Amino acid sequence: MCCTSEKKDSAFALLEYAIASGYNNKDGLLQDTDFDGIRGDPRWKLLVGKMKTEKKLNGNPAKARFVTSDIDRFWIAYDKAMRDTAQFRSVFVREYFDKASEGMKDYMGYKVSSIDYFVKHIRSSPEFYRTIRQNTLRVREYKKEFYKSFRKMKSLYPPAEFPDVYFVIGALTSGGTVSANGLLIGANQNVLTEEVLTGELSFGQKTRINKIETLPGLIAHELIHFQQKGLAKDTITLGYAIIEGMADFLAEQISGKTPNASLYEWARGKEKSIWNRFKSDMYFNRYDNWMANSSQATADNPPDQGYWIGYQICRAYYEKATDKKQAVKDILSIKDYRLFLEQSGWEEKLASMN
Repeated sequence: MCCTSEKKDSAFALLEYAIASGYNNKDGLLQDTDFDGIRGDPRWKLLVGKMKTEKKLNGNPAKARFVTSDIDRFWIAYDKAMRDTAQFRSVFVREYFDKASEGMKDYMGYKVSSIDYFVKHIRSSPEFYRTIRQNTLRVREYKKEFYKSFRKMKSLYPPAEFPDVYFVIGALTSGGTVSANGLLIGANQNVLTEEVLTGELSFGQKTRINKIETLPGLIAHELIHFQQKGLAKDTITLGYAIIEGMADFLAEQISGKTPNASLYEWARGKEKSIWNRFKSDMYFNRYDNWMANSSQATADNPPDQGYWIGYQICRAYYEKATDKKQAVKDILSIKDYRLFLEQSGWEEKLASMN
């Protein structure tokens, strides 16, 4: 690259624009000899410093880390804030948000609208938080089961990648999600035992609280989502349902558990009626009727029935397959959701049910 002052200015302007637009290949930029002419410019160090180094993909399940330090920091912040309620927000900012792990930063950015929203929620439910404390600290007890699921995933799907897993305390807006940094788990949504008091929560919030023993299934579910990079992009409800349902189904294959056991129990005997309702929505973008819809939930109409739909379709496909490893690979690389439904044989299986 020519190193005249004018061309240097142009090069930096273009790089600044590329980074602002989402370019983040820091390693590639550092190794590209085309930029040798501007590396000595003081602006180079500032520009490169804005970029994060992308994490190397990890194919070894034993190297995945389970990070619980955000839970510990939450309780330190909580105790201090409860002793100085006038400074509740500032204590949480200083002791929790300012010290957050990379995973917690992603979780809060993706799933919690603001610190004020978070603080309002925490202050609204003192009995709930008093009674879940010990259960949030029990996450570490399940590490052997998590690793067992990861190893099973490797055996079923050799190309699998195994990111770090971060456990955080959120605002009951997401039990789990993924980012480039790893699997992000809302620990306060996976704590239910008989001792937990949920009277302060709304009906919708209560539907988001899972039993603590479902944690291995949830981690497995999010691990499947981390493998879904090769799936077709689509906006039909059928596609959304299959994406979530395959995570539940394959999670069950590797962990022996599904995070939505109560939903699947409720659906038993209602298979045809659920499917008939779903069919009217499945080729439209009506995601909100079938997933992440706890605000619409009632005792007779639980949320996330789209997960059940996708699970059944993927299960039917897997059961028909003679080569199970190939079936897993097929499921994780769907390019046409309509065709996959046809190939699964789900509707024929449903028609044969009494």
